[in-house]
Amino acid sequence: MEQEELSEKIIGAAIRVHRSLGPGFLEAIYEEALCVELAALELHFERQHRVEVLYRGQPVGEHRLDLLVEDVVVVELKAVLDLQDIFYATLRSYLKATGKPFGLILNFACSTLQVKRVGPEQRPGN
Repeated sequence: MEQEELSEKIIGAAIRVHRSLGPGFLEAIYEEALCVELAALELHFERQHRVEVLYRGQPVGEHRLDLLVEDVVVVELKAVLDLQDIFYATLRSYLKATGKPFGLILNFACSTLQVKRVGPEQRPGN
């Protein structure tokens, strides 16, 4: 599946979740609902995917991704009033650590779902 097609399927699933639940819940509720949608689309995904963080080739910690879809797209879920620059920087760090080509930030806290596509070298607002 092409990256664009996969991205569109994930965003469509998130829109369905947002239309049904609306803003106001914790991220964990949106994560659970989005997983129901992704499963209905028969997309492979991993929740809370563990990523080892290396420094100079040495493990220095680990992080858990909200979702990894089709082993390609890192999905970061938010339920915040404003997307901060740190969210973009964090997702770019996850992309670097995983070697994945792009990620999505999905913010459910607004009246309209906020969707931001992020590449490894992308700057906030692009």
